[in-house]
Amino acid sequence: MTTAAVTPDHRAARERPEDPQHLSIADLPPAETHGSWAMALAIATEALLFVSLFFAYFYVGHRHHPWPPHPPKLALALVLLVILLVSSGTMLGAEKLLAHGAFHKARALVGATVALAVVFLIVQAVEYRNHLRELGPTTNAYGSLFYAITTFHTLHVVVGLLMLLFVLCVPKLKPSRSPHRPLRNAGLYWHFVDAIWIFVVVLLYVLPRWTS
Repeated sequence: MTTAAVTPDHRAARERPEDPQHLSIADLPPAETHGSWAMALAIATEALLFVSLFFAYFYVGHRHHPWPPHPPKLALALVLLVILLVSSGTMLGAEKLLAHGAFHKARALVGATVALAVVFLIVQAVEYRNHLRELGPTTNAYGSLFYAITTFHTLHVVVGLLMLLFVLCVPKLKPSRSPHRPLRNAGLYWHFVDAIWIFVVVLLYVLPRWTS
């Protein structure tokens, strides 16, 4: 009895990728939403940290009267709010342009968002300089919580800015292989940073003027 030699073609046919036993991760279909879901989960954890800070702000304030002793000035906070709202608009515009294949225009709007983020940090530094003339982080409980919340948000702005700079430098804004969608995922984080500042302005700047 003779046995036929197994040729390379037969061997390849027996080990073809369609066989589930021989599939690798690279052979699996790409999932476009995995990266966005990961970013959404990261945002959820960060949002809970802000919720904890806001809860501490009101819990401590309930035990101190008046709270705050002097409401913070609103003008620069509103300027900062406008800057971030405009930057969210530029990011949305970049995402829409990218979806229509206008890569150069999308990259330009990402650059505009980066510029607005830098302007935000500059104005934030000016606001801190003005606040520090009357209130410091160690002056009282209100000062500690005010600077803790606003500084924590500023750190998120810096992280978002680094993400935007990365997106600005990547060779392709829309890589062919998913789930790598840098513009979409960085945009999600940046919109989160903008939304948090809305809560900061309302809770720390506007609400004290109504309750004082």
